[in-house]
Amino acid sequence: MNQELTPFVRSREPVSSLILYNLFNWSVITPILHLYLQGRIYDADRVPMTGPLVVVSNHASDFDPFLLSSCVGRPVSYMAKEELFAVPILKQGISLYGAYPVKRGSPDRSAIRAALQQLENGWATGLFLQGTRTPDGRITEPKLGAALIAAKAKVPLLPVCLWGTNAIVNKGSYLPRPVPITMRVGNLIPPPGSTNRGELLELTQKCANEINGMYDLGR
Repeated sequence: MNQELTPFVRSREPVSSLILYNLFNWSVITPILHLYLQGRIYDADRVPMTGPLVVVSNHASDFDPFLLSSCVGRPVSYMAKEELFAVPILKQGISLYGAYPVKRGSPDRSAIRAALQQLENGWATGLFLQGTRTPDGRITEPKLGAALIAAKAKVPLLPVCLWGTNAIVNKGSYLPRPVPITMRVGNLIPPPGSTNRGELLELTQKCANEINGMYDLGR
């Protein structure tokens, strides 16, 4: 592992987080995914179930973080806007579920350090490759954050494609629609050998190409 991480790295997430994940996943997310959204998941067996991992995906819906965690079959830790951590009880809940704070609209080194700490604690850390939602779910302007974190932590990246989530909620509505969605898991990609910008760009584009390629497969 990179020197920014300690030599000891846990192989799994904290037990309390695993319990919360399984309770929420099987009681809420799984029924919504498979019954209401007619979800299909391809190649879930490609997901390493232990050890640190950077999961990268496209993003078109507020439901994506929950669906992505359910798809890979293990908790995935995400960045969350720092304002949420000022709310009592909510702060404890999302922290237990693996969230860590980030300042929106600006680079935040503390968020990168938090992501590295989550990886050290055995989490799969999730990042949406474009950093924000896109109207149709395609990645057009991928960001370097995921590759940078993978390079610093020396952990692999796992590309995952979410298809159809952009249609779950219509504009102006908060109620999810029973639209079919499909999730595909790509092949593990080794981390960059360094934090050189050119290498990060090359690997980031490779992740984007694989995710967009899975997206083109459709339902």
